[in-house]
Amino acid sequence: MKTRIGIAALACAAALTLAGCNPEPADSRNPATEAPPKEPASATPSATESQEAEPAAVPDFVGMGLQSAQDTAQAQGFYSLESHDSTGRARLQALDRNWKVCSQSVKAGRTVPVDTTLDFGTVKLEEECPAADEKEPEATGGKMPDLGGKSVKAARTALDPGTSITVTDANGDRMVLMESNWQVCTQDPSPGKALTGQPVELTAVKYEESCP
Repeated sequence: MKTRIGIAALACAAALTLAGCNPEPADSRNPATEAPPKEPASATPSATESQEAEPAAVPDFVGMGLQSAQDTAQAQGFYSLESHDSTGRARLQALDRNWKVCSQSVKAGRTVPVDTTLDFGTVKLEEECPAADEKEPEATGGKMPDLGGKSVKAARTALDPGTSITVTDANGDRMVLMESNWQVCTQDPSPGKALTGQPVELTAVKYEESCP
């Protein structure tokens, strides 16, 4: 019996030696195969998130040629630029040097981010600026707008793109080619009538002419 007790004591001693005499279990993780614990996400915003458009003062563009106004705006850092016809005729500013600025969407002297869009109201160089921008017609509530005196191009833009439109010369049989140079004299349907997809008929004359 004493012999068995002695052998058991020796075995226990050997086991304690191999275990380093540490009663707690060793860390079972294998650093070669397991990823280290994740670090908490940084609260600092990235450079892209923290970067904001620099502010700049908006110059006074009124009275300038459109091309000069655009060059001046870009020199100040404004590159989002638009322009429109102040007469409401929906003419395109195909050659900027032939147009001058009558109004601007952002008041001169205001300080705004340089990514702000600046919109210039313009007329041709030989024309007088209107007291205020003429609004293009718009079909609202499914009703026919009043197109009298409006350019044929603006009238066409006001209607649904699928609308069938016939335009004839009120003073003869000329072809209405440059629609922004023709003004509406008569219309059918009449203003305020419900638009239900019916064809639209317009008569027009050139802007320097009078309707019969």
